[in-house]
Amino acid sequence: MRRLSKLWIKYDLPVKYMLLIYQNEESRKAIEADQEAVFASVDAIMKELAETGELIGGRALTEPPRSRTVKVRNGETIVTDGPFLEAKEHLAGYVAVDCAGMERAIEIAAKWPDACYCAMEVREVIHDDDRE
Repeated sequence: MRRLSKLWIKYDLPVKYMLLIYQNEESRKAIEADQEAVFASVDAIMKELAETGELIGGRALTEPPRSRTVKVRNGETIVTDGPFLEAKEHLAGYVAVDCAGMERAIEIAAKWPDACYCAMEVREVIHDDDRE
């Protein structure tokens, strides 16, 4: 794997996996309708991950209309409202975990309520020692 930037290699990231939380309009409404149960489930998962030492952190993101996409083309900065892709799903948040491997990361993602309502994406974080 090639280096993406010299700046990036300066950081030693303790995170092994990012669990990306996706939602769409339908899943958002379903979550809002069952908000108390969903938040209780999230609280239980976060407590478990904190107790096992696997939790690095996580945050929800603002609604897509509050986001901006930034592109530079021919030296010109172009800023557009909303997410980059014209998709129904959007990135709603993330959970960073340091766990035993991909199987455990998938197990954690499968417990997350959004996996039932829309989707979770599990991605391994690149560490300096993974780079050539």
